[in-house]
Formats: sequence, structure tokens, C-alpha cells
Amino acid sequence: MTSPRDKDGFADAPALPALAEDWQRCLAVAAHPDDIEYGTACAVARWTAQGKQVTYLLATRGEAGIDGMHPDRAKPLREAEERAGAREVGVDTVEFLDHPDGVVEYGLELRRDIVRAMRRHRPEIVVSGAFTVRMIGGITNQADHRVVGLATLDAARDAGNRWIFPELADEGLEPWNGIRMVCIAGAEQSTHGVDVTGEPLERGIASLEAHVEYTKGLGAQAPEPRPFLTWVARMAGPALGVEAAVLFDVHQFVPDGPPPWV
Repeated sequence: MTSPRDKDGFADAPALPALAEDWQRCLAVAAHPDDIEYGTACAVARWTAQGKQVTYLLATRGEAGIDGMHPDRAKPLREAEERAGAREVGVDTVEFLDHPDGVVEYGLELRRDIVRAMRRHRPEIVVSGAFTVRMIGGITNQADHRVVGLATLDAARDAGNRWIFPELADEGLEPWNGIRMVCIAGAEQSTHGVDVTGEPLERGIASLEAHVEYTKGLGAQAPEPRPFLTWVARMAGPALGVEAAVLFDVHQFVPDGPPPWV
């Protein structure tokens, strides 16, 4: 189900169902430190408050993200900011794959790395970012975002196939077929939403605020976390019939009920 869109790409009528929350483990995969914090972290805050386990997996350490800072300095700083931001929303486990920031390549190496994490953490849902050229609101997407989002979607299916990356069995990682859905944030069209009104939004704002040096490095163009995230969440809220929401395009791997032909 999709929702009518206004000129900014957000919904203008309550038409989306709430994302199912009858699960316990989530893996959030992103290209860079701060990617998850631009909205998704608000949903993460809601989930961890429910007692769910959320793990972050970052393809890079964001070393190319601050123009005025050499990558050797930026890398540990951005890693530290990501861990601090994760703590604000109840996430203790943050892992990095060390692919080179800005030039992440789609391919078997990246897919294998993500599959390895999926088999190790055994998530029931996976969250990632848009892999289309344009995102919600017509925003042109960044190269690493597109690559990592698509690789994550593909890896979610690879994770359950023992004949894809069979070498992972030598690491003691058996296939994992328990991924029910992959939820894509920032997509041009959304199918589900998460109510983040109140405390989840506040904690999500605190999570983005933890990226102090990165935000400072963006200069005058950097949006302030509170007004920006509040605006985004309130623009999305009507799609769910709530005050504030995070929207996802959900790829359902395991049906919630019997197939329609049964």
C-alpha cells in the first residue's frame, strides 16, 4: 500500500499501516556514521525501549566525511561519535566493515561482509537506506548509500542460502533464514510507518546531536538536529495518522499470514 504524496514527497493522508513489531532482533546497516541518525534512530529508540535488540553495522568509518579534517583524524572521531549516538537510542553493539568511505563498491566482498553479520546476529528484521538515485522528496542519493542499501537487500536473501558464500560455514556461520523483512528508510515511496511521537523522537534528536564534529564540518549547510528531525517526523506523521513518524519501504520476505491463494 502506498500513500498519496504532496509536493515534498511526504504523505498527505493517513494511508499506511504501522510496521509490525512482533520481533526481537534487528540489524541496521548503513554506509556511514550519521546515516542512521537522520531519522531511523528515532524508530530504533522506540524499539529498544520495548526491549528489542538492535545492532548497527556500518560499511565505512566515515573518514572522508569532513572536508577540513584529514581522514586519519576523522576516522576515529566519527567512529566515536557513532558509538555515542548509538548509546543515546539504546544500541550497545556498533560494528564497522572498513570499506573505503566515498568509494564503496557493490560486489561480492560487500555482500559477503553483510551476510557474515546477518548470520552472526540472526536478525528478524533488517533496516537500511534507499538505494535509488532519488530519495524521498526528490533528493539525489549519494553513491555509498545506493551501493550499501542494495547490497543489504541482496544479502538478506543470501544469508539463508548455504550455497552462497559457503566459505562462511568454515567460520561456524550457518545459513540464517529468519529475516522476515528489509525496511528501507528514505525511499521515494513508503509502505509502512513507525510512530515516534514523544520520547523516541527526543532520543533520536539526541543521537544526531552526538555527531558534533561531523555536523560542524558540514558548515552553514548543516541542518540543526532538533528542527530538522522534528520537521521530517511531523511531515511523515500524517501518513500514519500520528504526530511524528519514520516511514519505510518494506520488502517482505516472510508473509505475515497465509498467502492469498490459500
